[in-house]
Amino acid sequence: MTTTTTPTDVRPDPPHHSDVGDGSLAEFGYRQELHRSLGRYASFAAGFSFISVLTTVFQFFAFGYAFGGPVFFWAWPIVLAGQLLVAACFAELAARYPISGAIYQWSSRLSTLSFGWFAGWIMVIGQIVVVAAAALALQMVLPAIWPGFQLIGDDPAPTSPDGAANAALLGVALLVLTTLVNVLDNRVMSLVNRVGVTAEIIGAVLIAVLLLTHSERTPGITFHTTGADQSGLFGALAVGSFTAAYVMIGFDSAGEMSEETHHPRRTAPRTILTALGAAGLLGGLIVLGGLLAAPSLSDGRLGVDGLSYVLTSSLGDGVGKLLLADVVVAITVATLAIQTAACRMLFSMARDGQLPFSARLARVNPRTGMPSAPALVVGVLAAALLLLNFASPDAFLAIGTTCIVMLYLAYAMVTGPLLVRRLRGGLSSAGTDETGAPLFSLGRWGVPVNALALLYGLLMTVNLAWPRAVVYDPAGGHWYFQWFTVLFLTATVAAGVAFRAYRGRTAAPPTALAGTESV
Repeated sequence: MTTTTTPTDVRPDPPHHSDVGDGSLAEFGYRQELHRSLGRYASFAAGFSFISVLTTVFQFFAFGYAFGGPVFFWAWPIVLAGQLLVAACFAELAARYPISGAIYQWSSRLSTLSFGWFAGWIMVIGQIVVVAAAALALQMVLPAIWPGFQLIGDDPAPTSPDGAANAALLGVALLVLTTLVNVLDNRVMSLVNRVGVTAEIIGAVLIAVLLLTHSERTPGITFHTTGADQSGLFGALAVGSFTAAYVMIGFDSAGEMSEETHHPRRTAPRTILTALGAAGLLGGLIVLGGLLAAPSLSDGRLGVDGLSYVLTSSLGDGVGKLLLADVVVAITVATLAIQTAACRMLFSMARDGQLPFSARLARVNPRTGMPSAPALVVGVLAAALLLLNFASPDAFLAIGTTCIVMLYLAYAMVTGPLLVRRLRGGLSSAGTDETGAPLFSLGRWGVPVNALALLYGLLMTVNLAWPRAVVYDPAGGHWYFQWFTVLFLTATVAAGVAFRAYRGRTAAPPTALAGTESV
């Protein structure tokens, strides 16, 4: 196999699929540097822990109820259906391109390297913001377990100045821990992830069952908008969908870990779908259970304290705090998994020489099989974002919604080129996985599923990024928080344009990247 020089911006597919056994990267022009040690459950855990229903539902339940009322529950199945369409498209791509840095790799191979670079750039910045947002979730749980965790002031509400500052402090401490694990060894990271996900699944099932068996009202309450800050059913669902949208992202992490997974062509597509399906089902039951078991829907506490209030009030301090401790485990593992996914994206782009300081970011420790520099970069940048919470409690919501928009846009930058590829001749269904079975394929359903996935993704991106003053700047006087998502996205794209312009002036004549090869 020899590498050829090409002046184009196109990354053609390899002429054939040669993966056998554990899956060779040779056809894409890469050496196997990351340690391939993850089995099917570990791959599932990578996707499930990024989604982390306990972390995200506990973090955003209060927001969804405050703006949508009980009817916000119905945004859950709508978002789940839309994300399953996206996941089905990603499952096809995971079978054909089992490479780290999935969004960047998929987008650049379906369109052009430049377009794929921006998809990867937006995705990795979004992932860093998600890491920060996940770390902030500790504030929703730890002070409810023990008031001593409120180290700053005495108001634990994340929307208060004391709560926001304390959330940043707890989040930084968590990031120090997850960064350490991310530089140790991928076997340690995988073990922590598997144990944490198992504990989260057990806890999620127990919480759902206990809440549903302690119901105070019937499911008919979910058709009400009582207490919603948004007028009308559409407004309640549009803003209430933020909760579901924030929960059901990151299922592509199984693809991010492909280079560390045994039989990735067979494993990754299945774990992408099962991780999203399991998280969607459990999360929906927990949301429903919280609405049915809440002591009151009108005393204002459900829209402020969320599910922590429901657990301790309905199940008692003993059982409630024990389950909240399980939520702490879920938050820790989720932050770890999201940071790992961001590290793999940085590593993948740097390996192609597509980032500043690429040589350092692409270096893999041969003993641990981990790229250490990306873990430090992600940890430091996420911690820096947490400092916004010291400036204003509104930063919590701004950070949370911004990361959702970034990931949704990056997803659309994959499903869009994929649809174009299908319409121009289709995505090849030829080839087999490591066991000799046909690759995962949507077949004749590919075009309609792909088109709906793209339409859903674009509509949700606009919905989430819309600068609603009542949502992003309820107190008024902080226009920059109202427009934070738009401003942050604009700054991200501008920084990317500036870097590529600078690189274009200073770089040597382009040579073919991995994957643009001839035999």
